[in-house]
Amino acid sequence: MSVAYPPGHPGIPPTWASSAKNGVGTAIARESRIWFTITQGIVSELYYPELDQANTRDLQFLVSDGRDFFSEEKLQTKHEISPIEQGAPAYKLTNTCLDGRFRIAKTILTDPHRNVLLQKVQFEPLRGSMADYHLYVLLSPHINNRGFENSGWMGDYKGMKMLFAQRESTSLALACSVPFVGMSCGYVGISDGWQDINSHKKMTAYYPEARDGNIALIGEVDLNASGGNFILTLAFGENPEEAGLQAKAALLQNFDDILDKYINEWKTFQLRCNNLGEIGANGFDYYRVSTAVLKTHESKSFQGAMIASLSIPWGEAQGDNDIGGYHLVWPRDLVESAGGLLAAGNGEDARRVLFYLIGTQDADGHWPQNMWLDGRPYWGGLQMDETAFPILLAASLKRMDELKEIDPWPMVLKAASFLVRNGPVTPQDRWEEEPGYSPFTLAVEVSALINAADFAEDAGDADVAKFLKETADIWNEGIERWTYVQDTKLSRKVGVDGY
Repeated sequence: MSVAYPPGHPGIPPTWASSAKNGVGTAIARESRIWFTITQGIVSELYYPELDQANTRDLQFLVSDGRDFFSEEKLQTKHEISPIEQGAPAYKLTNTCLDGRFRIAKTILTDPHRNVLLQKVQFEPLRGSMADYHLYVLLSPHINNRGFENSGWMGDYKGMKMLFAQRESTSLALACSVPFVGMSCGYVGISDGWQDINSHKKMTAYYPEARDGNIALIGEVDLNASGGNFILTLAFGENPEEAGLQAKAALLQNFDDILDKYINEWKTFQLRCNNLGEIGANGFDYYRVSTAVLKTHESKSFQGAMIASLSIPWGEAQGDNDIGGYHLVWPRDLVESAGGLLAAGNGEDARRVLFYLIGTQDADGHWPQNMWLDGRPYWGGLQMDETAFPILLAASLKRMDELKEIDPWPMVLKAASFLVRNGPVTPQDRWEEEPGYSPFTLAVEVSALINAADFAEDAGDADVAKFLKETADIWNEGIERWTYVQDTKLSRKVGVDGY
């Protein structure tokens, strides 16, 4: 047994998981500040203590026979996903070995009372017996949106064996309902557990810690002691002790009680939405999936803030150079999400979005292209439609009689003034559009000015209303002139004068 420190510091350059998610989830309760994602049949990024901070790349199982067989769960199994309850983002994942040797079934959710992800796992041999297999859990920490500069070690909390990782003021702890047979920490690509199991078909290295790098943690689950049935907890805290306590406390609770609490909270949320769905052929009510996904993307610290996506675009090719991903607030996406909630009959949650937008509007009337949850800009681009969209949300709430106590006119006036001063052309942007006239942006701007004019009339400012309507008319009349092109390579190819 090796007890040396792992070679290969700091590990290969880190990347993220695939952005093609099969599921996302969190508890409704605000005291649970952890979000999870699922891709390729496994848990991928986990977010804590807010939606804009990813802390893991992925969490999966490795299976071997100790001699000549090795299987990586995300790549070498067939994945099936099904709901535990319609409209509640808790899932049953069933991953079946492509060689027909084993099946892993997992129930995944978060603890409504703690910052803990729980997985209730059943490992089933389909060929041979339980004694023929070794099962390992492999965790890749990427704490505080970064794969490098992570430190991990094997230890315990009050006598319970755990794997720990830490970066700056965020810590995590991975624990199992049966003690790990062995644990190790290594540098990804050189001395991590995947390299060891893939090469030797069993654990041969037991490194106690790996500091300040791109690391991976591994623990062997005791299949004999558990009979293939066990619970994993992955907990977060401001320090290792807090994470360890949360991981242990969740294991001391009855799993079914935690699941019932989680489901019932989501049922209460779904009562605020119209009942419009039906169950599809794959077992999911896509309407309820949609309302749950929208709600899952809402912050628990900044009410009404909803990020664009719990994912890192092109994650497999992204490293530490872009820490934002899509887990940022984009005003355009935020208003579209609020519109979805409003269409579902949930005016209360859509109204919170408008509150948040009023609070994060810049003094000159615009919003950042994208921003962290507290309103700090991330990219430096300016997109005119992202200033127009909040006006459309205010107008939609007004039409649905859902404004209640909110007076959006000051916000609307500042936003409309910014559009008039700076539109209609879209200036320098990053990634989303090239500078110039965008038909989409023009449509949103014109609509926003018309709706802003209605608010001006309600406020008794007829001159402003008249000016906004006239500006909208001028911009509307210019759309064809600004966006119609002739004699291009494409028009010649398809045989038309222009488009």
